[in-house]
Amino acid sequence: MSDVAAAFDDGPAFVPYLAAGDPDAESTEEYVRALVRGGADVVELGLPFSEPIAEGPTIQAAVARALSGGMTPDRYFELVEDLDVDVPIVCMTYYNLIYQYGDSEAQSASDESGETASKGPRPFVERAAALGIEGFVVVDLPAEEADDLRAACDEFGLDLIFIIAPTTRGERLERMREQVSGYVYVQARLGVTGARDDVSDQTDESLARIADWDVPKAVGFGIKTGEHAERIVAAGADGIIVGSALVDIVAEGHENDDPTEAVARRLEEKARELKAGALRGAGQTPQVE
Repeated sequence: MSDVAAAFDDGPAFVPYLAAGDPDAESTEEYVRALVRGGADVVELGLPFSEPIAEGPTIQAAVARALSGGMTPDRYFELVEDLDVDVPIVCMTYYNLIYQYGDSEAQSASDESGETASKGPRPFVERAAALGIEGFVVVDLPAEEADDLRAACDEFGLDLIFIIAPTTRGERLERMREQVSGYVYVQARLGVTGARDDVSDQTDESLARIADWDVPKAVGFGIKTGEHAERIVAAGADGIIVGSALVDIVAEGHENDDPTEAVARRLEEKARELKAGALRGAGQTPQVE
């Protein structure tokens, strides 16, 4: 069992998302550590892409801040290398960045050696594994086209996590079942990411469709409060994924020019709220610290 899957063993997992480099790499490091102190079991650390088609306004703005601050794949890897946390880091990004990184690495190696180097996703996955990344969520990669990335993940021992939408059925769903590892990301509602004031009634149906899958099921899209987390876990989820509600805290701190430490404290408090709600949903008593 991978470390990512094992993070769900002791009860419902809390999986927060942040965009790396929002608003800068040093702040991101502090924010990730704060979320881990608050109860994060896995961290989805987004590698910003210039065309984040699956994201709502909140995360699009975070991606824009990160890119304007100079975040690149290499700087992302440096950030991950500097992190010192005891939970798995999952890279959430778009396939173009993974594949083009292979192209650039291959060209560089070819120029130096005169030989043709490997292209495609393998160089990115190899470097990610060397720096401690333990899995990928690739937002725009269909399972039908994931063989190369799946092979690279298998070679270096990383998980490949797929997003199941409320409309995912038939052959595509079965293909995801064959390829997925670590956990499956269950999209709670149609549309793009973003914090909501209610929990979608599509969640129960989505969980029922994959009830017999042998990987943990983590629900995301729209979770904002501890009450939301409690209801999602009570509906059968093995964990919760929260992005926009946390990125909102980062954005507010950036707009107000708040100290990094103050923003980190607010993130830790929100993490504790969300983790406690998830535990209540599973009938467990949250620890009070």
